[in-house]
Amino acid sequence: MRKVVLFMHISLDGFAAGPNGELDWISYDQELEKYAEEVVSTVGSPLYGRVTYKMMESYWPTVLTNPDSTKHDREHAQWIENIPKIVFSKTLDKVEWHNTRLIKDNIAEEVMKLKQQPGKDLVIFGSPGLTHSFMALDLIDEYRLTVNPVILGRGMPVFKDFKDRSDLKLLNTKTFGSGVVALHYETKR
Repeated sequence: MRKVVLFMHISLDGFAAGPNGELDWISYDQELEKYAEEVVSTVGSPLYGRVTYKMMESYWPTVLTNPDSTKHDREHAQWIENIPKIVFSKTLDKVEWHNTRLIKDNIAEEVMKLKQQPGKDLVIFGSPGLTHSFMALDLIDEYRLTVNPVILGRGMPVFKDFKDRSDLKLLNTKTFGSGVVALHYETKR
């Protein structure tokens, strides 16, 4: 059975983005890029909320036609263009990005159907709003968090309005030269 995995860069104080959505605090270097590629190799379908989907849709297709794009960016853009993407939104009426499916209702039931299908895992990339919804529905099976050596003080929290306890089992840790620590947890059920 496939798992739902959250892959999120967070600040030490638990924020996924700064107060204005900024991500410039993420210590993203070649070492972290290699780690992200390991995570991407486990993905059968990326899962997005509306905001992250719109951001990804507006950026990645342009990489394929931009002569200044790096080889790595072009390869990732090709991967993301072709992989089946799933967007969860109550407000979007349609999605137009190639190979994208929209789920508007019955989230828990739809996710359970997706988990029963063969293939690699379902991975939430960022999408703090979707993360909050999935956490409230107890749909996240694993957390892959890269904790960055920065305290933001305010911004978009990863663990917003989380009321129920969720016990986790540590699967792996990795420390990077930049001071980022990758934490990989499994939800105990």
